[in-house]
Amino acid sequence: MERSLDIDLHLSSMADSDERAVGGVTSGLITLGEEVSWRARHLGIWWSMTSRITVLEPGRRFVDEQVRGPFKRFRHEHRFDAVDGRTRMVDTIDFDAPFGPLGSVAERLVLARYLERLIRTRNEHLLQG
Repeated sequence: MERSLDIDLHLSSMADSDERAVGGVTSGLITLGEEVSWRARHLGIWWSMTSRITVLEPGRRFVDEQVRGPFKRFRHEHRFDAVDGRTRMVDTIDFDAPFGPLGSVAERLVLARYLERLIRTRNEHLLQG
């Protein structure tokens, strides 16, 4: 679980998007109540987003939620379960895009798949590092 809270590992996993931690906790481990502001290029556009750790149950789960950024709402839960002597990590992302009906179309056509691929890439990096 600790690796998932490591800002430096997150940054190295997102090198393809030129992601940077530009405010709040910008390196090392982030913990309950702390925030990090990110700047990254996704889908060819530069975005900024600030997230806060809103739930932290050591060894079990944590939640980060957008407090400022491009989404109308963004919540990412990371769960860690012991299975056959190993740890299974399950990510659940719940979000709403801005822009009403147009945003809903973007969610279905682009954003959901893009975020799933992004999280998969990040998780593979965490397993390797």
